[in-house]
Amino acid sequence: MNQILKKTRLATNVTEYVISAPDVARHARPGQFIILRVDEEGERIPFTICDYDAQNGTVTVLVQEVGYSTIKLSQVPEGGNIADFVGPLGNPTDLSEYKNILLIGGGIGAAVIYPQAKALRQKGMPADVIVGARNVELIMYEKEFRAAAKNLYLITDDGTSGMKGFVTDELARLAVKNTYDCVFAVGPMPMMKAVCDLTAKLGLKTIVSMNSIMVDGTGMCGGCRLTCGGKTKYACVDGPEFDGHQIDWNEAINRGRTYREQEAAHKCRLTGEGR
Repeated sequence: MNQILKKTRLATNVTEYVISAPDVARHARPGQFIILRVDEEGERIPFTICDYDAQNGTVTVLVQEVGYSTIKLSQVPEGGNIADFVGPLGNPTDLSEYKNILLIGGGIGAAVIYPQAKALRQKGMPADVIVGARNVELIMYEKEFRAAAKNLYLITDDGTSGMKGFVTDELARLAVKNTYDCVFAVGPMPMMKAVCDLTAKLGLKTIVSMNSIMVDGTGMCGGCRLTCGGKTKYACVDGPEFDGHQIDWNEAINRGRTYREQEAAHKCRLTGEGR
């Protein structure tokens, strides 16, 4: 059992959880993820580690309530326990060969790039950061990014925070006057695809973190498989980070939509919506 030490509501349906997990915190590195179960009958769901504190034995994850299990998690009170919290899983990020990095986070993808920004600042090579969202309410970790980034650029679909537009608009503008040697992008798959389409034209190395459907996190189930460079890869053990220009994005996006109807039905039964 792992205790939820703190819950912070960051936006509608988005909650930050600080969880007691000393063993995970001691070994965690930027880019890795955990898998948790809310209770003994719950499904296994993966979340990227967005912060960790080895000294205090805590791990922070950001969760958007979009289906049955994430809603069940939201119903566990602060001070309550969850059944399982396993990790760290996946390969840590390695950006050591790059000197001028641009981090891009869309929506709660900001949770993935925050540990990268923090680690790069600690190494004395802070990165530029673009954080995009539909509106100001969904801008995550603005204060933290301002402390960690070299420059922070906010962009929203409706213009309620920063520039109005999409992350690709800001990327195109920044690429004209900066000599980036790597773009690291995380967010909804259509956003990552759009970033990769643009950076391919610009000749910019691009790394993405894949949030594929996942069950066990050890390569056994095959649920998180994707095609990268014409070969089958698994996000859990080969990733979660890949060369964005090698991903078969149409396949990845279609696979991510596989269980939409089932997710909606489970949500309806849990919340009573649609009855």
